[in-house]
Amino acid sequence: MDGAAIEANEPITLEGVQRVVVKVGSSSLSLPAGGLDRDRMARLVQRLVRLRERYQVVLVSSGAVSAGRGVLGHQAPANLREKQALAAVGQGRLIQAYEELFAPAGVHVAQVLLTRADVRDRRRYLNTRLTLTTLLEWDVLPIINENDTVAVEEIRWGDNDTLSALVAILVDADLLVMLSDVDGLYDADPRTNPAARRIRVVPHISPQLLEAAGPAGPLGSGGIATKLEAARMATRSGVAAVLAHAEASETWEELLAGRPPGTYFPAKRGLPARKRWIALHDRPRGWVRIDAGACEAILHRGGSLLPVGVTEAGGSFGPGALVSVLEPGGREIARGLITIGSQELAQFLASTGEARREAIAGLPHPELIHRDNLVLLEGDD
Repeated sequence: MDGAAIEANEPITLEGVQRVVVKVGSSSLSLPAGGLDRDRMARLVQRLVRLRERYQVVLVSSGAVSAGRGVLGHQAPANLREKQALAAVGQGRLIQAYEELFAPAGVHVAQVLLTRADVRDRRRYLNTRLTLTTLLEWDVLPIINENDTVAVEEIRWGDNDTLSALVAILVDADLLVMLSDVDGLYDADPRTNPAARRIRVVPHISPQLLEAAGPAGPLGSGGIATKLEAARMATRSGVAAVLAHAEASETWEELLAGRPPGTYFPAKRGLPARKRWIALHDRPRGWVRIDAGACEAILHRGGSLLPVGVTEAGGSFGPGALVSVLEPGGREIARGLITIGSQELAQFLASTGEARREAIAGLPHPELIHRDNLVLLEGDD
C-alpha cells in the first residue's frame, strides 16, 4: 500500500511542530438525538487547554447543526435549506458553549466562519490569513466552522475534513490533527473484519488508496475517504497530518509527548506561498489533456504548459480558472490557473496549419499555464 506500514520502522516525533490545527467532528460533540454533549465538550476543552501549553492551536469544529436541533427539538435536516437554518440557530450556541468551557482556564476564543469564496479570492484569502495570524499572536484560540447559513452549493465544502486541511494550509500549520470516532486508517474495514490492523504511517496517499477507502472499497468506513483527501491536500502543501480518535486518552498523551497518535501522514516538501493558494482551489473548472512532450517538460524539467502541448480540453471556464492537467492516458498530474477561457481554447484546438500559428500569436500569453501557477500532483514542484 505505497509503503504504508502497520508499525513505524523507527520512532516518529513531532519535533519542530509549533502550530497545530485540530479538527473535531460533530459525532464527537453531539448527543444522539441532537444537541451538544457538554460533558464530551468539557473533556475536549480540558485537553485542548493542555495542548496549548505545548503548541499554538487552531480549532476547526463542527456541531452547529446539531446544536440547532437541540434548541428546536428538530429531527435531522431533510435538505440543505433546513441544514442552513439549523446552523443559523445553533452556531451561536456552539460558540457560547466553547466560551463558557474555556473561560475558567483564561482562554479567549474567536469565532471565524468561512466559505470557499473566502479562499478562492486572493485578496480575501490574504485578509483571512492575516486575521487568523493576528489572533494567534494575541494568544486567542480561533474556532473555525463552515459558514453553512450563507454557503450556496458552489461555495460549500460540505465537510470539515476538507475545511480543516485548507485552514492548516492557510495558517502555515505544521500539523493537522483530524479527530473523529475512528482511531486511524486500517488495512481492512474494521467494522466487518475483526483482524483489521491499524496502519501506523502512510508516506504517500495514492489514487489507489483513495479508491480503496471509498464506500465500495475494502478500506471504506465512515467518511475515511474525505479524511484521506484532506490529508493528501495538507501533506502536499507541507503540513503533516494525523487521523486519531477524539475520545481516546492515548491520542492526547501522544500529542503532549510530542509523538503522532493514530495514523500519521508525513508532510511533503512545502509549496511556495502562491502555489499554496492555488492548491486551496480544490474544484477544477475544467481539464486539459497534454501530449507526452508537454508531460515530460512539466513533470521533469520545471516547464510551463505551452499551447502546442494541449491535445484536448473539457469543461466551461474563463481566464484565470483552475483546471486539471491530464497526461495522455487521462491521469491527473497537475492543476493550474489557465490564461484563456474554454471557448478560446476550443477555437485554438480546432485550428490547423497557418490558422493555428496565427492563433498562437494572438494569445494573450505565450503559456497556457505558467509554471508559477502550476501545482504538480506527482513529481517535483
